[in-house]
Amino acid sequence: MNASANTAAGGASRVAIIGAGISGVCLGIELKKAGIDSFTIFEKSEGVGGTWRDNSYPGAACDVPSFLYSFSFEPKTDWSRKFSPQAEILAYLDHCTDKYGLRPHCRFNTEIAAVRFDADAGIWRIRTAAGEEHRANVLVSGVGQLNQPAYPDLPGRDEFAGTTFHSARWNHDHDLTGQTVAVIGNGASAIQIVPQIAPRTKQLYIFQRSANWMIPRMDRAYTEREQRRFARLPLLARLYRAYIWAQLEARWPAFSKESRLGFKLETFATEEMARQIADPNLRQILTPDYPVGCKRILISDDYYPALTRDNVAVVTSHITRVTKDGIVTADGRERAVDTIIYATGFRASDFLAPMDIHGVGNRTLNEVWKEGAEAYLGMTLPGFPNFFMLYGPNTNLGHNSIIMMIECQVRYIMQCLRALRERDLEWLDVRPEVMTRYNRAVQHSLKQSVWDTGCGSWYKTATGKITNNWPHSTISYWWQTRRPDLSAFHQKVRRHERAGALPRAA
Repeated sequence: MNASANTAAGGASRVAIIGAGISGVCLGIELKKAGIDSFTIFEKSEGVGGTWRDNSYPGAACDVPSFLYSFSFEPKTDWSRKFSPQAEILAYLDHCTDKYGLRPHCRFNTEIAAVRFDADAGIWRIRTAAGEEHRANVLVSGVGQLNQPAYPDLPGRDEFAGTTFHSARWNHDHDLTGQTVAVIGNGASAIQIVPQIAPRTKQLYIFQRSANWMIPRMDRAYTEREQRRFARLPLLARLYRAYIWAQLEARWPAFSKESRLGFKLETFATEEMARQIADPNLRQILTPDYPVGCKRILISDDYYPALTRDNVAVVTSHITRVTKDGIVTADGRERAVDTIIYATGFRASDFLAPMDIHGVGNRTLNEVWKEGAEAYLGMTLPGFPNFFMLYGPNTNLGHNSIIMMIECQVRYIMQCLRALRERDLEWLDVRPEVMTRYNRAVQHSLKQSVWDTGCGSWYKTATGKITNNWPHSTISYWWQTRRPDLSAFHQKVRRHERAGALPRAA
């Protein structure tokens, strides 16, 4: 019985996955490969893709090389460019969804409002925003870290009479041609948007709160000959992928405090800026006052040239308020604009928001995480049995592809599901002392990283706790997650009068 039929019949599935982005798709595929068909993927939008469905703004593309931004078990060899554009990534995820038969398991346009663990029944009770009730033995969050758009708290923001939208909710019906446009923010999204829209606007203001370190993307199109060669020689494609991974992995030491590699990278970025921007005043504005890597390192081939256009201006004066007609800054100047684009990122440290999640004893996740999100291996936390997170706390990377981290987590979760079945367990619940010891070690390591050097970033909470990033290499994470240490968990043996054990693989 597929998941759609299962939920329609009784509202129950053995595994419930929240989110049909890269994480949810990856786990769904592995469940299918293991012969587990009783699972449901709940997705609030109309299709798969997650971040790559939401972010369709002009110029949207990955900042990890294409060959590393696909599943290791489903390699794509005909990428159009070295850094793949949004539409191509979304098409790849649609391909994976159809090839592995996931679509019947997906409930699209279904937002999860609340989940609650029922200890008496040993299940998760799931309530949708529409009021539907579902049940699952195992609950997995695949919503990741970059799904809730963040808006700045600006006085008068709702009074603006022109058009406004967030970069992750791009208004494709709105024509920017001939308009005066404000882009608030200068992060990873903004540097892709600005070069695309600058030629069409009458005037473009970029409101920069702080400068970012940037290095060249060195993007290019793959030739038809290269694509054919990769298709004919799968081993060559795998070796090329491994080569890219090794190159990126070699950058990991740059994220340690005062590393020599970090200083070299900073020098390289400074020289590249000087090569592309002649104006010393603009260079000064664009030079960060913090070590490279403290915030996300940006990559672009066309952002700096876009800033030299006559119709583009970088504004560093602090925004004090938004008016009906424009934006007022701390220097007292009001700039009249027709459109405001908020390229202000995501509520990355508000994991799983706005879902209301209750564990054992009705304790909420918000209560548990009041000092900042944390989880054992970024996946589990005490008092929330059979609950796993993909791309959870302290699993983001600054140097390599997140897909490798997700595949490590999916493999780990699949082994936990196998243990539940083979040991006839009702649930696994990580021990509090294990998680405390683990997170104490993670936070100690983060104190030695460049992310702890004082700059503000989406990697940390308002109090300064680094909740997003992994402080070690991807090899280290792979090693720690290669198999679950079941002694780290409380294990409850199933009462046999209860139905609902995880099915054995076909």
